[in-house]
Amino acid sequence: MIHAGSSPLPQWTAQLVFGLGFLAFHTIRAVFGRHHRGRTIVDIRFDLLEKSLLAFVTLGVIVIPLVYLFSPWLAFADYSLPSWTIWPGAVIIAAADGLFWRAHIDLGRNWSPTLEIGDDQTLVTSGLYRYIRHPMYAATFLFTIGQVVLLPNWIAGPSALVTFLPLYLLRLPREERMMIDRFDEGYEAYMKRTGRIFPRLLG
Repeated sequence: MIHAGSSPLPQWTAQLVFGLGFLAFHTIRAVFGRHHRGRTIVDIRFDLLEKSLLAFVTLGVIVIPLVYLFSPWLAFADYSLPSWTIWPGAVIIAAADGLFWRAHIDLGRNWSPTLEIGDDQTLVTSGLYRYIRHPMYAATFLFTIGQVVLLPNWIAGPSALVTFLPLYLLRLPREERMMIDRFDEGYEAYMKRTGRIFPRLLG
């Protein structure tokens, strides 16, 4: 609902801001994805659950937003927001992109697109990883919130958040189990002094 004295958020402006952030986010992933090529994989857990979670999140994070941006098919679910909301939306998207980029930089060749371990895998505990274990998940959560703010549509707005949440809840424990299997007590000690997506305030 639009508050008194506020004008509706210009749809094309919000879409442009979101589109630029969307392009930056997925460009970061594509660029760093090249670093993954040529690695020797010693442990891979790309099972049916992993495939299903990745397919589901692709629908909400990529497919539905693109349908919304480049077709009128979801226009029936549009609603209005005040024009000022473009500013917090832009800040959230920019913060998500920056965090996503820095997380890839800090992780380097240790990043992989699925649950797998390379023969040269190391435990990264510096940079962002000194404070949180999963800054890429944190960045993605930020981006999904920005999407809600910038895409005032009951389907396209929350689609990323709705599809990413199951991946976070189901995949992340499996990812941490894999890291414990690889690094044993070293990763368990690392877990005790860091938060998952928020820094620990105590300890």
